[in-house]
Amino acid sequence: MYPENLRYTKEHEWILVEGKKGIVGITEYAQDSLGDVVFVELPEIGKKLKVGEGLGVVESVKAVSDIYSPCSGIVTAVNESLLDNPELLNQDPYGEGWLIEMEVEELDSELLTSAEYEDFVAGEE
Repeated sequence: MYPENLRYTKEHEWILVEGKKGIVGITEYAQDSLGDVVFVELPEIGKKLKVGEGLGVVESVKAVSDIYSPCSGIVTAVNESLLDNPELLNQDPYGEGWLIEMEVEELDSELLTSAEYEDFVAGEE
């Protein structure tokens, strides 16, 4: 159900790590829980983040949720498409709905595999 090439946080973010590059987004479970996303706030390029630090905000018709960084590193790109089309988070959370790209310095030591995340989410329902 959750892509196996990603790692997950217990706050429902995902990260795809390719060498020193990390692409970060929110999970299908997170976007489903939020409902229709109406606004996304992302960090500036060049911002240095630490594991667990807030990197942005997702606002939906139901709630406003902080998004936390699954790694330490520097923001190298943000998904500008989300600023005009925040619904991409609902439509394609693992593709067009990615949030930021980072130069990874250190990963969260508690990241979950796909199977571990699926078990974690099952326990929350």
